[in-house]
Amino acid sequence: MTPASDAALEVLRYALSQNPTVGDAPVLPSPGDSSKGPSRHLMRDWWKRAEKLAGLEPKRSRGWHSLRRKFASDLMDQPLKVLCELGGWKEAQTILKCYQHPDQDVLAAALRSRSSQNGSDPGPEKAQFGPIREAEPETPKLRLIP
Repeated sequence: MTPASDAALEVLRYALSQNPTVGDAPVLPSPGDSSKGPSRHLMRDWWKRAEKLAGLEPKRSRGWHSLRRKFASDLMDQPLKVLCELGGWKEAQTILKCYQHPDQDVLAAALRSRSSQNGSDPGPEKAQFGPIREAEPETPKLRLIP
């Protein structure tokens, strides 16, 4: 069983009250059959409606999956095993490859933390973190096989 916050439990209880069933039931039931979840097309339509109601401009990379990316990135400081359990991922590699995306602030804070632990913290007035650049790709090394 995955632990949940009090706020999440309150929302789940409300959802259950709207779709009272015996046994397992989807949190977001299909309007036509409450024993099944909605189609991916209906989920997409719901997302677009939610964006519009929230006054957000549609964005290509924003959707239900972006919530999982946000969840994984927000809990980046947790051990991978814990994050896998909380998010339902079977393998840690999935999180590392697909979900965790540290932003500039997180990367800068990690560098500041490391500097202060080593006693070489330049202080906020001297710490200038510019855009983080990707490393240049290594030139492949050829090996001759006799």
